[in-house]
Amino acid sequence: MLLLVDAGNTRIKWAIAPLEAAPGDWTAHGAVPHAELERLQAAWAGQGITRAIVSNVAGHAMQAELTALLAPLLPAPPQWFTSRDELAGLHNRYRNPAQLGSDRFAAALGARCLAPGKNLVVATCGTATTVDAVSAAGDFLGGMILPGLGLMLGALARGTAQLPQVAPGERFTAPPLFADHTSDAILSGCLAAQAGAIERACAALPADLCIVSGGAAASVAPLLSVPHWMLDNIVLVGLHAAAPFLASNPASA
Repeated sequence: MLLLVDAGNTRIKWAIAPLEAAPGDWTAHGAVPHAELERLQAAWAGQGITRAIVSNVAGHAMQAELTALLAPLLPAPPQWFTSRDELAGLHNRYRNPAQLGSDRFAAALGARCLAPGKNLVVATCGTATTVDAVSAAGDFLGGMILPGLGLMLGALARGTAQLPQVAPGERFTAPPLFADHTSDAILSGCLAAQAGAIERACAALPADLCIVSGGAAASVAPLLSVPHWMLDNIVLVGLHAAAPFLASNPASA
């Protein structure tokens, strides 16, 4: 079995699949916050894992913790997924390809796997929001990084004397664009900033399709007026799509 791990800034997302399964065809998947990392040992034990591919943007301490967690479960060290010049037909046009976050490269791979031959914008709405462009020819063109929805809301509360902390999960529908209540006005503005960045990218490419993923995707995607798919775990889909193109034995992928 193949274990796929996306270690982000807030949560660890994972999926388990047969070695020959199609990307996204998983037998189990889940997510835990960093503080509950120890729960993963029980989730992964007994699954017959023989290989693991990990994208980690959460720093060296997280890599060390995951290494220790995986050591008793694997016959060989995990593969640490990194960005590179080219993989699976995706060409990395970043000025320094190795500097591109592994999660962004994996998300682009996942998007291209699911919608080949299209101009794509890949928006991952997490702790940070990344909005990246992939051409129909398979070029990762670059993108934007902005504070995620939660960071935007928190910054307003921390940086002002009278504005309250607003949580997007408190409501099921977005407020009016021109809100008549302070909490609604904060949420409206931050949602508009997120959606506006994505729509600006779609217009500039121009995009045939936008793929939206991440923890805040359910809050942002309904505001988009461009063709879009909302998909969970696009980074894991990309890691899964990359698996056949990576050697099965090195510690670094």
